[in-house]
Amino acid sequence: MLVDDDAFQLKLLGLHLRQIGALKQQPFTAARAALAALDSLPEGQTIDLLMCDLQMPDLDGVELLRHLAERGFRGQVALVSGEDARLLHTVEKLGRAHGLQVLGALPKPVAYADVQALLRRWPTGERRAVPVRDVLPLAELRRAIEQRELVPHYQPKVELASGRWVGVEALVRWQHPERGILFPDMFIAQAEEAGLIGELTKALLEGGGPELGVLPQLRQWLDEGLHLQAAVNVSMAMLNDARLPDQLQAQLDAARVPASNLVLEVTESRLMEDARTTLDILTRMRLKRIGLSIDDFGTGHSSLVQLRDVPFGELKVDRSFVHSAHQRPDLLPLLRACLQMGQQLGMKTVAEGIEDEADWRHLRSLGCDVAQGFFIGRPMPASQIKAWAMSWEARRAALTD
Repeated sequence: MLVDDDAFQLKLLGLHLRQIGALKQQPFTAARAALAALDSLPEGQTIDLLMCDLQMPDLDGVELLRHLAERGFRGQVALVSGEDARLLHTVEKLGRAHGLQVLGALPKPVAYADVQALLRRWPTGERRAVPVRDVLPLAELRRAIEQRELVPHYQPKVELASGRWVGVEALVRWQHPERGILFPDMFIAQAEEAGLIGELTKALLEGGGPELGVLPQLRQWLDEGLHLQAAVNVSMAMLNDARLPDQLQAQLDAARVPASNLVLEVTESRLMEDARTTLDILTRMRLKRIGLSIDDFGTGHSSLVQLRDVPFGELKVDRSFVHSAHQRPDLLPLLRACLQMGQQLGMKTVAEGIEDEADWRHLRSLGCDVAQGFFIGRPMPASQIKAWAMSWEARRAALTD
């Protein structure tokens, strides 16, 4: 579905999409007419992608996003506008805050290459085909933890200077027996609210189900001569139990994995409830040589205060500051500042959200240490990692010349 009051821009966008292969299109020059068409869709018919302008006379793009969210729109959304980059970025964030699946934004006049690049971001699989409220019964989540249905998928991390594969981020997936793979946005929030996030993380680390847990997988890679670090997200909600460092050490010992091979990415989904206990736990982690990374730096509560107070050894720049920063004057100073701060504090810097070669070369030129993103590799089961590694080696020389 294409929504733009400028008939020429509407035709141009439709032409680009047809060249890519998107032949079934519904163009509208008025946002209210598009909403009426959505409301009258036959049972079972859906809109996969809605692309809309921001400046429209009957409803502007912000109003349209609000109406889409109220209707529970589950397709992908892309913005098309001649507004400045900072405003577009704000509207993208607003759309995601509404719970919409926002692919990104395109400047006007729309170029064919930009449409191609945008559609490459389309998530693989039926990521959000089922509304969140239908996949989060607490009893099922408890069963998933007990029966080890929660499995890790791994996204590779490589050095920007050399292209050498140095680690992975372990991302949790729910291998549901009936619904297939469910992504963390469908169950992590409820796990936190129900006080299950610690048990979930323990299950992910140890495994015991259809896939090896993160720690046994690290041991297997070590046995194969691969000295990798695995990063695992930990919620601030877990950092209120002073026994956690010893429990983690026991898990590492049981799996025969050196503590330095594990990195905990601290995700501040909520503020510290007890700063003293949290600092106690994180400091003891570092004493045990477990790595600590401040995740999504520059967003939420991840801030200068955390850098001052917590002994992080790694700074991970949020993807929202990374992709296309080389051509966005609103992002580039922020990205440079984050990297320079990490470098001056002696921290390893990691950029997530490397989506194309331009991102790769730009972050490399800025002296960032490690890269992660779809350009390097998507999250995958451990069984696919060796094939990825061979493919990456074939690309590596051209990217590090």
